[in-house]
Amino acid sequence: MKRFFGTLAGAVALAALSVPVGAQDASDADVARIVDEGMNRSQVMLTAAQITDQIGPRLTNSPGMRRGEQWALDRFAAMGLANPHREGFDFGRGWEIISSDVRMVSPRPIELTAIPIAWSPPTDGTLQAPIIVAPISKKEHFDAYRGKLRGKIVLIDLPGTGDEPDKPAFRRLTGDELGKLDQYRQPDYDPDGLDRRLERVRYAKQLDEFLAGEGALAVVRKSYRDGKLLHGSGYNFRADDTISLPAIEVAAEDYRRLARLAKVGPAPVLAINSNVRFHDEDMQAYNIIAEIPGSDPNAGYVMAGAHFDSWAAGDGAVDNGAGSAAVIEAARLIKAMGKRPKRTIRFVLWAGEEQGLLGSRAYVVRHLATRQGASGEGMESFYSWPYSYPIVPKPGHGELKAYFNMDNGSGKFRGIYAEGNAAAVPLLRKWLSPFASMDAGRVVAGPTGGTDHVFMQQVGIPAFQFIQDPLDYGARLHHTNIDTFDHIQADDMRQASVVMAGVLWQAANDDKTLPRQPLPSQPDATDPFKYSYPDED
Repeated sequence: MKRFFGTLAGAVALAALSVPVGAQDASDADVARIVDEGMNRSQVMLTAAQITDQIGPRLTNSPGMRRGEQWALDRFAAMGLANPHREGFDFGRGWEIISSDVRMVSPRPIELTAIPIAWSPPTDGTLQAPIIVAPISKKEHFDAYRGKLRGKIVLIDLPGTGDEPDKPAFRRLTGDELGKLDQYRQPDYDPDGLDRRLERVRYAKQLDEFLAGEGALAVVRKSYRDGKLLHGSGYNFRADDTISLPAIEVAAEDYRRLARLAKVGPAPVLAINSNVRFHDEDMQAYNIIAEIPGSDPNAGYVMAGAHFDSWAAGDGAVDNGAGSAAVIEAARLIKAMGKRPKRTIRFVLWAGEEQGLLGSRAYVVRHLATRQGASGEGMESFYSWPYSYPIVPKPGHGELKAYFNMDNGSGKFRGIYAEGNAAAVPLLRKWLSPFASMDAGRVVAGPTGGTDHVFMQQVGIPAFQFIQDPLDYGARLHHTNIDTFDHIQADDMRQASVVMAGVLWQAANDDKTLPRQPLPSQPDATDPFKYSYPDED
């Protein structure tokens, strides 16, 4: 009992101990209230459990995502946020797994660890056929297998060898690792790289057309992680880009067994029943948006977001139910103060992040800026967007004063990536300073990529991702079948929600706003003398 009361008192006093010595101003007192509410009456893990255990996987435009969208709207409304609404953008087909069964039936019966690849078509009942191992990674490999694939289930990856881990899967950032992040990274612009990237995006459909044309019955790929982990990620979600063959991912250990048996013969026979379903009822995907209105209509707004969509293998817990739960909890913590901020605070749960940051890009195009010449859909748009110039700001470009994102698992916040915006560092440090005792006070010069702040940064918006402890996010959870609630760290989630709410509140009320970098214009090639192979990354 003594230990409990000590912990409770420490949480209440934490913000006051973390601010500079001297009388607290109103902002300091507000931060202390956020800490008190977030540490003593947190709802973040209850929210995370609802997202993961009850709603489950949220593949964009799937029935699970539709359930999640309505739940989030209802949750924002119940919290008293203003104008909770969907904001749609063109996406493509929905898809879900009803059931799946993959077995080796000879030379002996084995149930394989496997999953259908997202947006692949179903089998017509159980498909049974021998396998052929035909490693194909580019169009130049097609000729080697012409005339050899008819009536076969084609294994398209090299089997490789086992990859036994030699480092702990779960870890936190050390001081040295954090120090290495605090280095300015020079830009690297390679205009010739776009064609190579677009060719890789188009390759999946080209491979499918080749295999189907050769009479193959199904395609099997190897999981890219050992440990019986599965992913099932696929990107052919547009109605005009759907692949024609059933496609399965098999656990690495099972895949290598199949390959060994095929090498010495006779080739194993597989039975595949992929009971999956497309959903074409609504081809629009939806970002979920709500806000706490500001008192000054001319002061603009600040925003926090996380992507709500996930892959279908697990429950989308650390990627990114954790970030979504933290955004919802930050909104609750601010709303619980009963005070109106100077600037509007907007909260967004993005869709289509896993297919190329599509939801946040749609928001940029609608509200912030366009890039002339940008084209393509899905992953093609992801790659072509940074190469498209000029950037044309919209009237709302100046209204967004800061965006903060969470999407690196459930690890606690250690600070913020400044994204090379040196002039923003002092103000970011000021807003993080109350949380130094929570080990969240660092502002590092380096950038980070791959999530929903990126396209905002690329059109000149001060947009940032929090630094997080990696835990086992990259080692075994990211996009896998074990991305479930059990791996969300409760203490870290409470800390992250509090820090996010505190930074948002200060950004919404500070007399100063973050300095903006110059509006990007087309750079020159970093290396004008560079040569590369046509298929080089």
